[in-house]
Amino acid sequence: MSPSTAPSGTESPASGPSVASGAPVPGPTAPPPPQPSGVPAVPAAPSSAAGVVELLRAAAQAGPLTELRIGDRPFVLATGPDQTQQILAKRPDVYVKHGHRARPLLGDGLISASGDAWKRQRKLFQARFTVAGTRRWAHHITAAAERIAARWETAADTGTSVDLGRDMRFFALDTIWRTLTGTPLDEVTERELEAVDAVVASLPTLAGARPDPALAVDDALRQIDTTAHRVIGLARARRAEARPEGAPHLLDLLLDTAETRAEYTDRLIRDELVTLLVAGHETTAQTLCWLFVLLDRHPEVHDRFLTGYEAAADPAGRDALLGALVQETLRLYPAVWLVPRHAARDDVLDGLPIPAGTSVLTCPYLTHRSPELWPDPERFDPARFLPDGRRPQHPAAFQPFGIGARACLGQHFALQEMLTLLRLLLPAYRPRLTTPPRGAVFGANLRPDGPVRGTLTAVRP
Repeated sequence: MSPSTAPSGTESPASGPSVASGAPVPGPTAPPPPQPSGVPAVPAAPSSAAGVVELLRAAAQAGPLTELRIGDRPFVLATGPDQTQQILAKRPDVYVKHGHRARPLLGDGLISASGDAWKRQRKLFQARFTVAGTRRWAHHITAAAERIAARWETAADTGTSVDLGRDMRFFALDTIWRTLTGTPLDEVTERELEAVDAVVASLPTLAGARPDPALAVDDALRQIDTTAHRVIGLARARRAEARPEGAPHLLDLLLDTAETRAEYTDRLIRDELVTLLVAGHETTAQTLCWLFVLLDRHPEVHDRFLTGYEAAADPAGRDALLGALVQETLRLYPAVWLVPRHAARDDVLDGLPIPAGTSVLTCPYLTHRSPELWPDPERFDPARFLPDGRRPQHPAAFQPFGIGARACLGQHFALQEMLTLLRLLLPAYRPRLTTPPRGAVFGANLRPDGPVRGTLTAVRP
């Protein structure tokens, strides 16, 4: 069964789910540790990273809290919503970030920071990404969306094929670039920022895994540094000529802060800039791409959407339909599919002793597909997220942006981006994929395997 005809939310069984090739899990297999009473044992994993997803899936079948080994490393996996909530939301001082796998790329930026430094860094940006704060970026989001809509209009008129993955990436990068700098993304900078994708693709599935020597990314990291320092220098030169008032863009906010807070060195400004670039486009681009893949697999869902959209009485009703599509896509394909934590001290979780130093995993991908939480979980059914839809109410049953203090700061921004673009594209064009993805890549993020290309048919004049 090809990916285009596989049941919704599943990957091609011919090849199985793939894992980023740069994500090996080190060490030989080893027998699992003794299991406490009532906690199911899970067989040891193969040393290849390709076995990680299936091992986690097997562990989730065994129970909501499971001890297992991946290679020679012991882990505790939590997929139940109660256990996930304890780890991420109720005990964040016990289950902490440790040894972030993206540190070579992000440095000490917000995502990889911890402790008091993280609290200070998050506070700096928080007001800019609330529901109200996101409104200040609406004109940038709209301009970036209109740019893609113009591309699609030309492609539909001329019969030219489109690379949906690239268009969604360009839209998301253009939006965050405007938010950072106040200027549209140009083609030269877009090519330079391809280095970001190369580094993200090389990141290991699990922190602490040895990188694949075949995927050396030193040149890509140097390119990222060059681009970041160039744009920081240009911003400083612009500010020297005419200083803006009120930090209109995020890079201005960082440069203003550096004048009064010594910890905001050039290196930290670079780290925050790159962190915002990565976090500000990855989830949006991947989610939008998956959404078009799912609609192509399920034309009947697309038909129902178009009928409902035309019949909706007001913009709020139309946005509810768009939002349901986005949320169901995020359920099946959460970009952050695996969330690692480190036990900072001894704890007991659901009766299971967790010694200090234990590596703990939560897995939104598996929680979102639990039949105990979601009826017919593999089915693509956006109606779950309509006002009268059936969906679990537990706060950790649906967590595409995380939960707790470290939930994604930019979730309102990302949702606004996606709605803005989809308002322009979905009612007007129907993509038909000529090159669907081969499956899913379970690396540092969850992304389509291979290019996603297609042709566009205008739905209305």
